[in-house]
Amino acid sequence: MSTFRFQLLILFFTNCVFSQDFAKHVNPFIGTDGHGHTFPGATLPYGMVQLSPDTRVDGSWDGCSGYHYSDKIIYGFSHTHLNGTGCSDYGDIMLMPSMGEPSFDNKVYSSTFLHANEKASAGFYGVKLDKNNIDVRLTSSTRVGFHEYTFNKEGQANIILDLNHRDKLLEGRIRVIDNKTVEVLRRSEAWAKDQYVYARIEFNVPLKVNLVKGENTKLEGLYKGTQLAISFSKQVKKGEKISVKVALSPTGHDGAKLNMSEIKHWDFEKVKKDAEIVWNKELSKIEVTSNDKDKLTVFYTALYHTMMQPNIAEDLDGKYRGRDNKIHVADTFDYYSVFSLWDTFRGAHPLYTLIDKKRTSDYINTFIKQYEQGGRLPVWELASNETDCMIGYHSVSVIADAMAKGIKGFDYKKAFEASKHSAMLDHLGLEAYKKNGFISMDDEHESVSKTLEYAYDDWCIAQMAKILNKKEDYAYFMKRSQNWKNVFNWETGFMQPKKNGGWDKPFDPREVNNNFTEGNSWQYSFFVPQDIQGLIKAHGGKGKFEAKLDEMFNSESKTTGREQVDVTGLIGQYAHGNEPSHHMAYLYNYIGKPEKTTAKVHYILNNFYKNTPDGLIGNEDCGQMSAWYVLSSMGIYNVTPGEYSWDSVIPSFEKVIIKTENGVKTLDAKTPKSYFRYLDTDFEKYAKTDDFNVWHAEIGENIIKDITPVPVIKASGKSFKDKMNISFDTYGKDAECFYSINDSEFKKFDRELILNESAKIKFFSTDGSKKRSDTISAEFFKKPNNYTISLKSKYNPQYHAGGVEGLIDGIFGSENWRKGDWQGYQSQDFECVIDRQTSSPINSISANFLQDQRSWILMPSQVEFYVSNDNINFELIEKINNDIDPKMDKNILKSFDSNKKMSSARYVKLIAKNFGKLPEWHQGFGGDAFIFIDEITIK
Repeated sequence: MSTFRFQLLILFFTNCVFSQDFAKHVNPFIGTDGHGHTFPGATLPYGMVQLSPDTRVDGSWDGCSGYHYSDKIIYGFSHTHLNGTGCSDYGDIMLMPSMGEPSFDNKVYSSTFLHANEKASAGFYGVKLDKNNIDVRLTSSTRVGFHEYTFNKEGQANIILDLNHRDKLLEGRIRVIDNKTVEVLRRSEAWAKDQYVYARIEFNVPLKVNLVKGENTKLEGLYKGTQLAISFSKQVKKGEKISVKVALSPTGHDGAKLNMSEIKHWDFEKVKKDAEIVWNKELSKIEVTSNDKDKLTVFYTALYHTMMQPNIAEDLDGKYRGRDNKIHVADTFDYYSVFSLWDTFRGAHPLYTLIDKKRTSDYINTFIKQYEQGGRLPVWELASNETDCMIGYHSVSVIADAMAKGIKGFDYKKAFEASKHSAMLDHLGLEAYKKNGFISMDDEHESVSKTLEYAYDDWCIAQMAKILNKKEDYAYFMKRSQNWKNVFNWETGFMQPKKNGGWDKPFDPREVNNNFTEGNSWQYSFFVPQDIQGLIKAHGGKGKFEAKLDEMFNSESKTTGREQVDVTGLIGQYAHGNEPSHHMAYLYNYIGKPEKTTAKVHYILNNFYKNTPDGLIGNEDCGQMSAWYVLSSMGIYNVTPGEYSWDSVIPSFEKVIIKTENGVKTLDAKTPKSYFRYLDTDFEKYAKTDDFNVWHAEIGENIIKDITPVPVIKASGKSFKDKMNISFDTYGKDAECFYSINDSEFKKFDRELILNESAKIKFFSTDGSKKRSDTISAEFFKKPNNYTISLKSKYNPQYHAGGVEGLIDGIFGSENWRKGDWQGYQSQDFECVIDRQTSSPINSISANFLQDQRSWILMPSQVEFYVSNDNINFELIEKINNDIDPKMDKNILKSFDSNKKMSSARYVKLIAKNFGKLPEWHQGFGGDAFIFIDEITIK
């Protein structure tokens, strides 16, 4: 073959590869309806700018992204949006075109629109605004949003910049440099408590300022304040266009000016085309084959959604705002933001290890800098703010997974140091977890979920220690990784909450409550990814484990307890709409039933992902919901991030081509199962048969086998009147229990204990080889009197505080009401009568109440105290009005005290008036407030 012909062939091949249009399959409207919480606007892969319409400004749950498909009004086009989160934020630097007299009332400048006049594709969004017949087209580069407004009638055209759009403005500044250039600072508070966005706005034609809301300053053209908006205007002819470029920066005006250099022209079509090219390059990393156009659209939109975040958070020169709120330079890596790690550690980040190793190392370098500048690894980081939303320290999962898969570009030792630091802190239940081997309801809310997720994270840290040959750390964290056994009830086969050393009762595995994170026991009882074989053994073997999985999938698709909007996509008690369930269908693989994994996975793929606006069964959650689809449809999933191997399932596509940094990988029906398992690893080249497996010994195997679960104390409650019977239950036929009362010598338990006075009991167990469990404690209180109480109101069964006697047991609840020490009453007043058994003088009566307005718990508007000697005729002794502001954004305890002395009374009645319906300023407007009461004291 001649050299010329060869060159032509190469050129032809190259053009074919890069001319494939993967972006045409993207439908940005998928997930914008229902509970998907996505947005349809223009953005680039992992870009700083997400330029999209806002149809929601009320902070409602289904408006978290700013847009919901059911809406009919657009308020404006802002430059930052979150993809599928369950909390509302962003919506920064909002512009809105209008005509005629300008107004800063968003009910005036907003406009209706029709979906028939909307278009969206990868990197582009367009819509016609019905009011004034304005066509809007949007596109973007990584850091610059590009607007094109076509005014289809002549008159005065306005462009509104409203800095009070969506969230609370802490500080606003607008500086008009000239008639084409504006600089903006928007510092705001919402989910991120202190967010900085700098912007440079450039118009393609001169505009004049025709209306301002804000404080004038001594400097001409500079406006500031916490109420700040400005209007720019121009007389336009019919069909005239105005273009606007908006560059963002987290660091300052110089950064925004530098970032504006990404687009040095006014050619909208070129920017749109460039965006398509960038998207095609990223989407081409995975090529799937199918004749089903809807299936291709679902796949490539899912892949698109996984690439919308994390977001680049540095200027073109590498400057970024750190967790310490100072400006730093990322000179050897790229700095990112928006880490929804509780969601994304499961599927999205494992996907990135396959198709984007460079960014994976950038993410981990970002984690390390946040540890150095903010004091710890990120949990849920947003715009250089730690929101502390969700649980665990799942940065360590991302790090361990990258190390296990041999990804370089970050300091392994520093990453381990940061990971160990997160695990050794004393907050969020960790102090009790380290001391007792689990978290109790007495220690922290969501105790079961936190215990389980901490245990998995500890296993991840152990894997890092093994790679770094840190044997003591490996042994320590492998032991902690077995703490799941301390919340596993071997009698019921469920992960259950503990209170005061024993199982909390009553227990319903379907109940969504504050012992679990966005779920129930069914949805957490299979979360032991680090020790699946141990979990199978705890259930009694593969047969019983299979039966338990079958029971979960075949149960009634209905939960009890709290209404949890995140729990959607139910197949029995499996909830695909929320992340804790995402690995469960793959567990059949571990008991030799891969056909059941395939059946469940393919059902989910075919029924819970659609090419429609409501095509996602739950929140997108920053790409995790879509990452599950991408991986599973290709035939792989990472049940245990931190292991180098993948779990497999039969692919749903005829052929899959994955372009990794280690070469092109092809998957189809003829591919050996083992090739899926060792995809993109050092063992891939050996995986040529279905049964190929890599044998490797775990140096901590004996540690795992020898963990002794803590014993369980059995008692009727935490308080008692006359006496309390105490016994213990242990795991294993050879286990023995030892106890100590009030710091006495430990004794072997051989018969039931009887308490006659308040006591603190410490106890531990040993197994047949005399290995000790952790030592835990329980406290029991003898009631200070023989009072009884009759409740005239009905408490919510989730908030029972131990039952009827819980209000007079002498045990006071803390500000953390989720620990279960408060009684909660909704949609009603609270009323009770206390029988003191005899008539005697009263010096004071007090009742403790709690307020957490974010959780709909508000102080009673009034508390009334009555007394009686016959329980029929009651005398009002005092009414006390509430003086706590219902808008206060923190948990508050208040004791309502009556100090009026009574010479003699047997019965005390207390009535607390419910706040009523939640007011318009509240996010739950129109809902019914709770009263939370804990202890009533009579002296």
